[in-house]
Amino acid sequence: MSWEPKDPWGQQGGSDPLDDVIKKAQEQWQRMMPSRGMKSIIWIIAAILVLSQAVFKVEPDEEGLVKRFGDIVRTVGPGPHLKIPFIETVLTPKVEKLHRVEVGFRTNLRGRTQIVPQEALMLTGDMNILSVEFIVQYKIKNAKDYLFNVAGVEETIRKSAEAAMREIIGKNKIDEALTVGKAAIQQSTQDLLQSIIDGYQAGTQIATVQLLDVNPPQKVAKYFKDVASAKEEREQLINQAHGYRNDIIPKAKGQAAQDINQAKGYAQSRIARAEGEANHFLQTLKEYRKGKDVIAKRVYIETMEDVLSNVNKIILDSKTAGNVLPYLPLDRLPKMKKQGAP
Repeated sequence: MSWEPKDPWGQQGGSDPLDDVIKKAQEQWQRMMPSRGMKSIIWIIAAILVLSQAVFKVEPDEEGLVKRFGDIVRTVGPGPHLKIPFIETVLTPKVEKLHRVEVGFRTNLRGRTQIVPQEALMLTGDMNILSVEFIVQYKIKNAKDYLFNVAGVEETIRKSAEAAMREIIGKNKIDEALTVGKAAIQQSTQDLLQSIIDGYQAGTQIATVQLLDVNPPQKVAKYFKDVASAKEEREQLINQAHGYRNDIIPKAKGQAAQDINQAKGYAQSRIARAEGEANHFLQTLKEYRKGKDVIAKRVYIETMEDVLSNVNKIILDSKTAGNVLPYLPLDRLPKMKKQGAP
């Protein structure tokens, strides 16, 4: 009697059930496999997907950082570039953009601002309290440091800017912070903030620190306004006085110069006239010495003409006087004396 192998599942001399399962699975897989045309489409889609993962573009205001397994392997500039698909990734921070950080206030989506007292209230060097609102503008100067050295760069810059502004405000008096010292405060804060950020190696360049609003707290704002108005009025009066001085001094100097010039002109004219009269006298004296008798007689006649022309007298020749009746008008003598009196 021959031995026949028994099937563990109770079947004798039949096929192996495991083989049947494998065959059925193979048949199912073959039925699921696409046709030749579908394979081509799948390959094209896969190629497009791989190509899209391999090509990337960096915008003009960006810098590309290529990461491979979490490590920066290279940096690329603007334009199209290639990378290993599914292995390398790219970060493109905007290195040319001017970023803005608000300190002491926040602007909501509607454009309205709201003060943040914890950041805005600061103590001045002369122990006064000010509400300071300002902005910080910065650019990325090292993209790798910006992305990986500091977590939350914007918040770090905000806190550092607040600390720097508090230190600078604490070194200045309230009058300087409210009036003429704003530019110096901004520059000092920018320099100090840049040194703090460089210590963190945050890869940013502080472009500007701009004070937007510097005011005393609301509770004492009215009294500060009165003081500021008084100071403005004082400055206005000082400026008016300077203006009057600048107006009157040139006029006085001009009038003085004019009077001096007139005096010099009068002096020169008097000197010239005196010299002319002296020369005329010398010429006359020279001619007089040449003919003393003639000149003396001429001078005598001219003098008599000047004297007798104003005298109410009639001179008669001695021959004619004998035939004239002498007459003395006594009634006219007082009138004649009044007319002849000086």
